[in-house]
Amino acid sequence: MLKFSYLKYSLQLAFNARTSRGTLESHDAYFIKVYDHVNPAITGWGEASPLKGLSVDGDENFEHILIQVLEALNVGESTEQMDLIKYPALHFGLEMALLDLTNGGKRELFDSPFIKSMPIEINGLIWMSDIETMLKEVDKKIAEGFTCLKFKIGAHDFDEECRMLEHVRKKYSLNNLEIRLDANGSLKNNEALNQLKELLKFNIHSVEQPVAPGQADWMQEICAKSSIKIVLDEELIGVDVLKEGKKLLQCIKPAFIIIKPTLLGGFSLADKWLELATQNHIGWWATSALESNIGLNAIAQWCSTKNIKLPQGLGTGSLYTNNIKSPLSVHRGRLIYTPRNNWELPFF
Repeated sequence: MLKFSYLKYSLQLAFNARTSRGTLESHDAYFIKVYDHVNPAITGWGEASPLKGLSVDGDENFEHILIQVLEALNVGESTEQMDLIKYPALHFGLEMALLDLTNGGKRELFDSPFIKSMPIEINGLIWMSDIETMLKEVDKKIAEGFTCLKFKIGAHDFDEECRMLEHVRKKYSLNNLEIRLDANGSLKNNEALNQLKELLKFNIHSVEQPVAPGQADWMQEICAKSSIKIVLDEELIGVDVLKEGKKLLQCIKPAFIIIKPTLLGGFSLADKWLELATQNHIGWWATSALESNIGLNAIAQWCSTKNIKLPQGLGTGSLYTNNIKSPLSVHRGRLIYTPRNNWELPFF
């Protein structure tokens, strides 16, 4: 029989990460351990790290639910018997742990090119801050070898952010730098289309979630009228992909969708979103949701099994001062897996 347990681990950010939903200083991860009592030396590890204010299950009851689910599993129930659709981060953590166990407990969940030394191109992330700090971060990322940067916008006056983007574009041309914007739903409905038109002059690749989710008809109009490609992110959170996913994508018709396994319920449901996207000629890329290196590693391996065409959003491993030491590193704008760099899991 399989035995499950967990450990809560507080990840400390190296800086105050501002978003349109507030500022993050730390992030709680719940590491799920599973082993077969016949061979307890082989253990699988998963990570459930719901984001407060964004994850469907990211509230104060999460740990209580986690304990209940693990207790049920320890007396013989299976995940298939449980309705975990309301707990996507928990489902992701359990799925990850079981995949790890099945594959020998080595944190190699997928037979992917990534673990065979095939790097993944990623975008650099420019967090919200004062404009001067953001511009310095742009120069730093470019010097580090990034050719694609994602800016989180919405913290400043729109005109001020446009001046920042104008400065960046004067310094780095379209040939040298791809710019993605992540609005996190911060644009106001009555201004969104005009603002997107204004952003055209800066040769923007795409804008994630320009307005708040849950407005399918309005988002459809934005996608139809905007000359900048629109990406759905928060719009997918809490949506039952099996029942509502096809209708949502065919209604809104975005250019791209963002895949965040922690927020969407794991790899099996992420695969369903990718299947629907492909059927409807919609592009995609995956993005981590502030997981530790354990979760980031799993997402990167999963990504690498797909037909990756664009830089992925998997550059969050350096955000924490106490992240789990791992074979992951970033070099010249690419996420790299180096097998000789061992995992150092402090909770073993």
